Amino acid sequence: MGLHLKEGADDDLAENHEINVTPFIDVMLVLLIIFMVAAPLATVDIKVDLPASTAKPAPRPEKPVFLSVKADQRLFLGEDEVKAETLGATLDAKTKGKKDTTIFFQADKGVDYGDLMGVMDALRAAGYLKVGLVGLETAAKK
Repeated sequence: MGLHLKEGADDDLAENHEINVTPFIDVMLVLLIIFMVAAPLATVDIKVDLPASTAKPAPRPEKPVFLSVKADQRLFLGEDEVKAETLGATLDAKTKGKKDTTIFFQADKGVDYGDLMGVMDALRAAGYLKVGLVGLETAAKK
């Protein structure tokens, strides 16, 4: 609270109701600098080695459709090798045109992430949006 001195014979001090904004501006500038320095540190790329899942596996349908990608980027639908260009037509024949069929997708560890996403895009382009990712089962840690 500031005081305002009046000139004259009256010795009473009157209150000044104006806020001094200089400290607020100083604090805001300091916070701005802190966030400008800290923001790039929050976006550091980290290499991640994902662990195997210990969740209970979901029940499998009677005749599941497995799509596999080998380390040499060859595609297999069940036991049969499939070309990437004919993946949609082959899936339509295998599922009898049922686009809501879950496709169980598995890939070798050595498959590049970009190649994996290319196959996922081909599935989406063919109209198969239900994709189940297959992994190894491990014993739960106690």
